[in-house]
Amino acid sequence: MGASAKWERGSVVKDWGLAVVVAVIQLAGSSGANSHQTGVRSLDAFAYLLLLAGPIALGFRRVLPEPALLVAFVATVTYVLSDYGYGPIFLSLIIAFLSAAIHRSRWRTYPVVAVGYLLMVWPLPALLGRHSDAWQAFGLLAWVGVLVGIAEGVRQRRAVVLARAQRAEATRRDDQAQQARAASEERLAIARELHDVLAHSLSLINVQSSVALELFDRKPQQAAAALATIKTTSKEALTEVHTLLHAIRSGATVAPEYPESTGSEPDSPALATRSEPPRPAPRAPAPTLEDLDTLLERTRATGLEVDTKIIGMPKKLPSVIDVAAARIIQESLTNVVRHAPGATALIALRYTPESIDITVDNTRPTRTAARTGIGGNGIIGMRERAHALGGALTAGPRPSGGFRVAARLPARPAALSSSDVRAEASNGREASA
Repeated sequence: MGASAKWERGSVVKDWGLAVVVAVIQLAGSSGANSHQTGVRSLDAFAYLLLLAGPIALGFRRVLPEPALLVAFVATVTYVLSDYGYGPIFLSLIIAFLSAAIHRSRWRTYPVVAVGYLLMVWPLPALLGRHSDAWQAFGLLAWVGVLVGIAEGVRQRRAVVLARAQRAEATRRDDQAQQARAASEERLAIARELHDVLAHSLSLINVQSSVALELFDRKPQQAAAALATIKTTSKEALTEVHTLLHAIRSGATVAPEYPESTGSEPDSPALATRSEPPRPAPRAPAPTLEDLDTLLERTRATGLEVDTKIIGMPKKLPSVIDVAAARIIQESLTNVVRHAPGATALIALRYTPESIDITVDNTRPTRTAARTGIGGNGIIGMRERAHALGGALTAGPRPSGGFRVAARLPARPAALSSSDVRAEASNGREASA
């Protein structure tokens, strides 16, 4: 508010300073011009009033540009038609016209020039019996054209500057929106990674702790085995969480890498053209389909019976597809362990040239699942992961009982958003020494 008020006061001072200067020029110049012209009326009080009317109107040219132009126009026409002769009285009219023509409508300002020419130059003065010089009429017509051209040039320049400012503002808003979207995508990616890291391990820990409690007195050896599994699983989960938190705190982004073990090359522009410095690689690689046996061993340790079925010729997949497929299987089995105790599961992998289809079916549970009162986001995370790669995922009860998760992932990933690229690439990085 202070800066705006200061700017307005400065503009008022400039306007009235200009008005004073124009008044001095018009009074002194018109006196000299009147004395050197023959056949004109001598200046009187009315003439001096008309000479001051235009400059006074200029003091309001910013706040009332069109009324100021009208006052200057009427004063100038009256002065000329009163036979006081020609002189610097046109100066206030020119300034008032430019001020109004630049900031206001052409239809209400440009006609003033044409009407003024007709009333003060030709043909009205000739009709009133005043001496009219043809060369002077053509010369003033040319100057009128120059005046309109100046006004139009300034208008166009202002329009260009305004358009640039609007484009810059639109670009700034777009950048802010993109940054907000990127931050939101990053948060979703982090949440998905935390879920992937913790959900499976905590589910195994929960099941094994229940087993240990039930068998602690009757079968201490099996209880000890369950406790050993809890120790191993919790240690691995802590390692993965520490690695993820370190990557988050570092604030660095990850350029996508394709481990040699995947046998694939980055063929997506979103995956191939990244130049950000990589953050530290995880100390343990994310699970892939090649680690399916290891993943199933940990799941079978909870007592869940899991069978696998391979259709088609297995092939090397890009790391982001490979990791996503393993994560979907892992989360599906975690849901079976949590929500369908006593059920059996079947994993079917179908390889085609265009995609890999994943189906995880489980039978009806034979025991009642423990109620934790906490809803999960596993299916949402799996669906987001599949969609980010250009695939699809469905999940729901089977008509014959049990539950089914079915996903189709492309053999080559679609263009990913930046956060999806970072999340998937970080999953697929090899362990560092």
